Amino acid sequence: MSVLEMKVPSPGESISEVEIATWLVEDGDYVEKDQAIAEVDSDKATLELPAEESGTITLKAEEGDTVAVGQVVCHIDTSAEKPAGFESQEAAPAAIEEAPKAEAAPAPKPDPAPAAKPAEKESYASGTPSIAAKKIMAENGISSGQVNGSGKGGRITKQDVLAAMAAGIPADSVQGWGGTRDTERKKMSMLRRKVAERLVSVKNETAMLTTFNEVDMKPIMDLRTKYKKQFAEHHEVNLGFMSFFTKAVTEALNQFPAVNAYIDGKEMVHHNYADIGIAVSSPKGLMVPVVRNAEQMSLAEIEKEIKRLAIKARDGKITPDEMTGGTFTITNGGVFGSMLSTPIINPPQSAILGMHNIVERPVAIDGEVKIRPIMYVALSYDHRIIDGKESVSFLVAVKNMLENPERMIFGGKDPHEVLLAL
Repeated sequence: MSVLEMKVPSPGESISEVEIATWLVEDGDYVEKDQAIAEVDSDKATLELPAEESGTITLKAEEGDTVAVGQVVCHIDTSAEKPAGFESQEAAPAAIEEAPKAEAAPAPKPDPAPAAKPAEKESYASGTPSIAAKKIMAENGISSGQVNGSGKGGRITKQDVLAAMAAGIPADSVQGWGGTRDTERKKMSMLRRKVAERLVSVKNETAMLTTFNEVDMKPIMDLRTKYKKQFAEHHEVNLGFMSFFTKAVTEALNQFPAVNAYIDGKEMVHHNYADIGIAVSSPKGLMVPVVRNAEQMSLAEIEKEIKRLAIKARDGKITPDEMTGGTFTITNGGVFGSMLSTPIINPPQSAILGMHNIVERPVAIDGEVKIRPIMYVALSYDHRIIDGKESVSFLVAVKNMLENPERMIFGGKDPHEVLLAL
């Protein structure tokens, strides 16, 4: 027997311990090299732990355990043979297409030693979900009775759950209130605990204020309607609102550098670049991946980078390095229907811009009442480093560029002023 000890790798600088959030395999399972076997939480992100070699796994830590970086969390018996009928996770989506080939292939010779494993697998009762399937079902409120298992002995696999969700779960079968007065306790993840600590520290350690304004989104919406098809065909990415806001913010930060700075002891640290954090929703909660040097990017480059980071955050593959070092943050509560909010600063930054939903409202334009798509925007800032004049002027600059998109090309100035060298 050849046994490999798998240790927790360092997920990033300054991280000394992680928490086993979820085991994606069970004790005694056969795993393949690079297969995701667990999700681990650090205080910055949730990461997948891949198997270093193929073999039979023996777990040495429980879900919820806090383990040090470098600690052994499982053993892999690399001398174990792959069980007959074993199907890798990567091959699962193509299982139907590859089934005829599998039937035509010669049956593997039985091995007396590992033969007990397949028998153990078939001992699962019909309708029992795998760990990965159970995780998805819990997140979406799906019961075992709503999914037909296609695994051995009727076991529910991850693909069974995804297929059931894609087909649609009947509305009358979705779980709801149970009519009991039971309570349930769940341990907060390491990431959630760290976020809670940071939010409390911001409220206690900064002089946070919020200023508001409104933006007429018609010019941006008209521009998107006119060019969105051509933009998507040329750049292979959709044109959204976030790229316009990011571009407007970088130009405004150039005009008001204090908004792009932070306090370090008795000094103010100013940045000659704009690393913009974009708050995105993920299964693990709100995450803020960073778009590096956004001030040098085009709208298409910003859209591509936001899409790349959002997908990684959604899939739980975002790294700590991709979530640290931002100089300013944008958060969009409008996607959830928020009309107005006071966003909390993301430390050590000194300001954050909150976007909200777009609602048609009556506004006065040139002495006439017209209906326009209006978005309320909010800038929360640390008054210790940013004066009221700077904060208000910054938000007005963002508003003016969004209502006059051509100003983004000329550093926030009116094109006529640039032409006349004013």
